[in-house]
Amino acid sequence: MKIVVFNLGCKVNKYESDSIARSLREKGHEVTEELEKADMYILNTCAVTNEAERKSRQCVTRCLKLNPEAKVIVTGCASQADAAQFESKKGVAFVSGVAGKSRIAEELEKVGVEVDPLPTVYEEMKTPSVERTRAYVKVQDGCDNFCSYCLIPYLRGRSRSRELAAIVKECEELAKDTGEIVLTGIDLSSYGKNNGSSLTELINSLSGIDCRVRPGSLEQGVVDEEFLRATEGLKKFCPQFHLSLQSGSDAVLKKMNRHYTTEEYYETVGLIRKHYPCANITTDLICGFPTETEENFNESVEFLKKVGFGQVHVFGYSARKGTVAAKYRLLSPEVVEDRCARAGETAAKLHKSYLEGVTGRTLEVLFEEEQDGYIAGYSREYVRVYSKDARPGEIRNVTAKEVFRDGVIG
Repeated sequence: MKIVVFNLGCKVNKYESDSIARSLREKGHEVTEELEKADMYILNTCAVTNEAERKSRQCVTRCLKLNPEAKVIVTGCASQADAAQFESKKGVAFVSGVAGKSRIAEELEKVGVEVDPLPTVYEEMKTPSVERTRAYVKVQDGCDNFCSYCLIPYLRGRSRSRELAAIVKECEELAKDTGEIVLTGIDLSSYGKNNGSSLTELINSLSGIDCRVRPGSLEQGVVDEEFLRATEGLKKFCPQFHLSLQSGSDAVLKKMNRHYTTEEYYETVGLIRKHYPCANITTDLICGFPTETEENFNESVEFLKKVGFGQVHVFGYSARKGTVAAKYRLLSPEVVEDRCARAGETAAKLHKSYLEGVTGRTLEVLFEEEQDGYIAGYSREYVRVYSKDARPGEIRNVTAKEVFRDGVIG
């Protein structure tokens, strides 16, 4: 049977989708991740924003346009949030939630709705096959932070960590066939808090891994001297730190229930740059949080400049029913859109400035794909590099000549 396993959402979802795909292939099914005509569609959905949930619903319609006779299975965060929105859609045969994704390959004949209680322990899944030059390794699930704008703790459950030995074993196997491993989790920084370990211990345990290792999104509080010394002990650490920010205004951070101040955040940035002067520090910024004034917004923009981020993902606030912030009075869509546009302009200038700063430097690049006559890939710092003198899958040192497209030409 031909089955499409289609992923919507984060890197954790991607890991889980790839694991489902491997299980299906081992059972003899033809599996693809592209939306094309198939006998069955398994949709791993997202609900981090209203738009993500809407796209998850739309995806069902897209699948049935490709094959009106196909069976659709829906799983993931959007169906955990509201199974009924999928149950009522024609063509959807089975709806599950976040729990039990490892069983989907065994349950293709199931019908109806079966949203299990959220897990309280980490659920192991089959290691995905290595099909790309970069591999994701899921080490943690759930979140205990309960930021006032975020629905994810209610959909993924409390933080739970994978056993250290299982992570190390998976990384050792993947390192034989991939150029880079990305450590990922719903709240990566909380790794180990429920099993007596820590993210620093995990990093130390990977010191023998002979391929690039890149951490996923980090919270400011987990980055300290001990953690950074651990990263320096890796053979091929990637000095890109995606340090979650969300706002550059202390007043807004407090309302968001973020547990740091801009001063503490900036001190962490300084610590990173003491160890890695050329580190690429990237982040996310929410514009238009309900309590954000124009003054607060301007504080955020100035803080972006002060830090000098290499890249900023700017997005507008999305009210999620069931969260504390959903009770606040929303700003007008026009205000949110305007602030996103202005913050985006600053982000673009910062990105260009960072790229200009790496020109003339030698970058180690993992080349991945052909794009318009160039071979493109990423440096350890996560700088997009284009070259006509490389091959996909190759790791080589190149000199960054000048800013080119969304990166540099080497």
